Amino acid sequence: MLLKNIILMLILFVSGKISAQIPVEIFGGNERATFDMMYFKYTKKRSGDNSRFLFFNRNRAVVDYRMTSSEYLPSFGITGAISYNAPSLKGMAPVAVTQIINSGVLVKAGVQYAYLKKRLTVFSWLVVETMRDPKVDLFCLGRYTPRLTEKMDLFLQAETINAFATSSTKYNSFVQRIRIGLKLNYWQFGAGIDLSQTGRTDITAQSNAGVFLRHEF
Repeated sequence: MLLKNIILMLILFVSGKISAQIPVEIFGGNERATFDMMYFKYTKKRSGDNSRFLFFNRNRAVVDYRMTSSEYLPSFGITGAISYNAPSLKGMAPVAVTQIINSGVLVKAGVQYAYLKKRLTVFSWLVVETMRDPKVDLFCLGRYTPRLTEKMDLFLQAETINAFATSSTKYNSFVQRIRIGLKLNYWQFGAGIDLSQTGRTDITAQSNAGVFLRHEF
């Protein structure tokens, strides 16, 4: 049922029922290069006003410079989420999430918070996998673009993705991504770093520092 809803939202987007600028980021780091397309917009009513359904979509691919025919292979992820946002909940909403990754398909459900303004975005959810021995995910995204000059803004973005294992046979994983740069019209550019930690008692940490170029289509 959830997958059908995701497909329906995609059809509505293509047919113009969802209005969205689509930001695409290319990040070149010292270890890996990434491609990231992420947006969230309310679906539109026939009147042109926002409906109560908020659609979130993210497509992300990672290529490791050490890639061989059998090791350090590219990874990808597609995330789609639908939430129902009643005004009385003040940004809180129930949310259903579907993720397609290298290892398979994950379906999750939980609660979401969204504060979407022109210069400040706060977006977060707490969801749990609908499977045996699930992981609990806490995702947080913050973006701030204060004005510097008449034509240029500061671009600040930070996100964290935390997956907590409920089974002793699975690992916890944590990701932090930081971007600092400038925004000129529909372009954003600057420096950033991606950090990750995986494990339970013994933690494996990785980092990838570099520069990003971002454009809103």
